[in-house]
Amino acid sequence: MSESFKSILLVDDDLTLREMYSERLKAEGFVVEMARDGEEALSKAAEMHPNIILLDIMMPKINGLDVLKKLREQEETKAIPVIVLTALIQDREKMESITRGADDYIVKSETMPGEVIQKVKDLLERGPKPSEGTTANPPSAAAA
Repeated sequence: MSESFKSILLVDDDLTLREMYSERLKAEGFVVEMARDGEEALSKAAEMHPNIILLDIMMPKINGLDVLKKLREQEETKAIPVIVLTALIQDREKMESITRGADDYIVKSETMPGEVIQKVKDLLERGPKPSEGTTANPPSAAAA
């Protein structure tokens, strides 16, 4: 990761999870902003232009998949890398199809916080995806 600061928008309705990930990410040098629902996520993404968004799927007001769709439709947010966080355990093909437009996904129950941080760092190192690339990159094989 480069030495310039990296901002993360962490979007999840679970306060405990938000606080846990926020503390771990801050300890790694990230600037973390949090949102508790989809409406707040869209507002903060447009306002702060984070380097990356960690986005829960199951949320009140606007679910994460709808947020992802809106992020990809808006010029000012379409290039922001997004990692979808989900509690849903699905087969790989189904998960890839429902998170289309995301750069990666994480099944919360199968992933330790250190692995989430590594995925964030890896994605930031890869840099912005091509402008035509609104389809998901294949998730890493280490997701299990």
